[in-house]
Amino acid sequence: MHKVKVNDQFLFEIENKDSAFLVNGEPIQLDISTLGHNNTHVIYQNRSFNTELVEINKAEKTCKIKVNGNIYQISIEDQFDVLLKQLGLDNLTSSKVSEIKAPMPGLVLKVLVAENAEVKKGDNLLILEAMKMENILKSSTDGVIKKVLVKQGDKIEKNQILVQFK
Repeated sequence: MHKVKVNDQFLFEIENKDSAFLVNGEPIQLDISTLGHNNTHVIYQNRSFNTELVEINKAEKTCKIKVNGNIYQISIEDQFDVLLKQLGLDNLTSSKVSEIKAPMPGLVLKVLVAENAEVKKGDNLLILEAMKMENILKSSTDGVIKKVLVKQGDKIEKNQILVQFK
């Protein structure tokens, strides 16, 4: 299931089940024809729609779609995004952070950064083992490491501060 937000106003739950689309739990019938690069023709309830994928950002799961000349901003959440929110990992995507906290209890397998190191958004900081899985914690912002508060082999608790930024 995917949660799709259109223009930050309308929220839809879309599911592809047994070759049928469900929107908010209701089945819909679509006739879709691919016209070429990023262009599609859709018939829905005997109405014709020409669509074009204008822009896509896979990292942020957003896109802009033009439908019959009107542009719509779309953002998508899948089941993994929902799981990340439930685990408390979604807060790592904020643009300005001063510290990285442990999302769950575990063991520090490897520290990948040092104090005073400059990091970019998305750079790997630490590898944690939790629930028999390796988890790579990434930087959610550009910045400089002020202090690394853990070392390899440390056992950590949820919400323990691991790394501080300047």
